[in-house]
Amino acid sequence: MVKPIGVFDSGVGGTSIWKEVAKMLPHESTIYLADSANAPYGEKSKEEILQLSIKNTEFLLNQGCKLIVVACNTATTNAIDYLREHFQVPFIGIEPAIKPAALQTQTKKVGILATKGTLSSSLFSNTSKLYAEGITVLEQEGKGLVKLIESGDIKSEEMKTLLNQFLEPMLEQNIDCLVLGCTHYPYLIPILRELLPPNITIIDSGEAVARQTKAVLEQNNLMTQENNAPSHIFYSNKDVAVLEQLVNSPSAQISYLDF
Repeated sequence: MVKPIGVFDSGVGGTSIWKEVAKMLPHESTIYLADSANAPYGEKSKEEILQLSIKNTEFLLNQGCKLIVVACNTATTNAIDYLREHFQVPFIGIEPAIKPAALQTQTKKVGILATKGTLSSSLFSNTSKLYAEGITVLEQEGKGLVKLIESGDIKSEEMKTLLNQFLEPMLEQNIDCLVLGCTHYPYLIPILRELLPPNITIIDSGEAVARQTKAVLEQNNLMTQENNAPSHIFYSNKDVAVLEQLVNSPSAQISYLDF
């Protein structure tokens, strides 16, 4: 039996990670779980985030997943240590890409757009201390962005207004890198490119996560044979229309699931 890679997120945003994983590992089957009924995680307590992450993990393990990608920055920063300690499969987490931003910046000023749950976590704090010495990291909570993306209102005027409001203080401080610290946010890159000066580099974690997923599969002898025709199954506990729109793949099986 071919075991799939499990992926979960607070909603549809983690599909930005799923796309990178599926591109890098074209023979691997996947099961994606969108907990959209409970989005956004970033405004919940640490205990709530942990309990939801445990529930999502148990669901994916019951589907036979061999590895789980926690495709949510907030769930990674608040729950992944517990998950690794209490479950027997490898976990891949998502951290804001502070390190590549710190290496690239010329102005020594980096902006990060993330959820409250990520920015207030100890993991984020430790990552910043480790990689951003001598760099000014300007943190901005993207309050309201996840809800708009989950509703399919990515190109709305409300979205542009919010983004302008969040970006302005960072631009005034002369950032030259903007780190997207939530897996929903890569879907905003086309709008961000319109709103930002051309000299600003936008950085997200997708490709790095896919590389790490491949490396961990190889280390644990979990890679699927190359002649495998993969299946990609998606579940959501909310309206699946936005999920269908973002995944946009004829091979994907997308279903509503009451969980």
